[in-house]
Amino acid sequence: MTTPRTFGQSAESFVDLLSRVRPEQWDEPGLDRWTVRDLAGHTSRAVLTVSTYLGLDEPSDVTIPSAEAWYSAYASQFTDADGVHARGVEAGRWLGDDPAARVAEALVESRAALDRAPSNRIVSLGGMGIPLGEYLRTRVFELVVHTIDLSRATGLAHTLPPAAVADTAALAARTATMQGHGEEVLLALTGRGRLGDGFSVV
Repeated sequence: MTTPRTFGQSAESFVDLLSRVRPEQWDEPGLDRWTVRDLAGHTSRAVLTVSTYLGLDEPSDVTIPSAEAWYSAYASQFTDADGVHARGVEAGRWLGDDPAARVAEALVESRAALDRAPSNRIVSLGGMGIPLGEYLRTRVFELVVHTIDLSRATGLAHTLPPAAVADTAALAARTATMQGHGEEVLLALTGRGRLGDGFSVV
């Protein structure tokens, strides 16, 4: 399971990158329909939702056993492209004039919520229950992938911890396997094949 420390380090890397985005870059293209600000807003939700969801009532049972199960079997049922886009735009506006400071404040709240939560805490996700460590794996996944997106969009180097990148790559590979694409990914990673255009596990 991903630890609060890995989550915190990944979030700190995101905040560091935000602090170096130049004022004129916020309205430049970020990812798909998002501007850099929208992309940053979407990524900030990986920090914000930790304290928000830990503030919800704890489910009685685990119904989502792992991060892989969430991305493979459940995420598509509870998300839609237009809704994700709109929430990213809204969160981008929430970032205000000092996005790095805004996210840093949210990180303090999320860390405090994690400090209060027992390690066996079950988190409410889409009305279902996922173990806290598995939920944090999804947060690190979002932070790592979108910090890289933001780095590419702005031309600014990121400082993501290698361990977080490794965890994210492993989660992506395991999710691909659960979705029936394990051999394709393995062949691509070992130079024996190529993934098709637009291939994605999310």
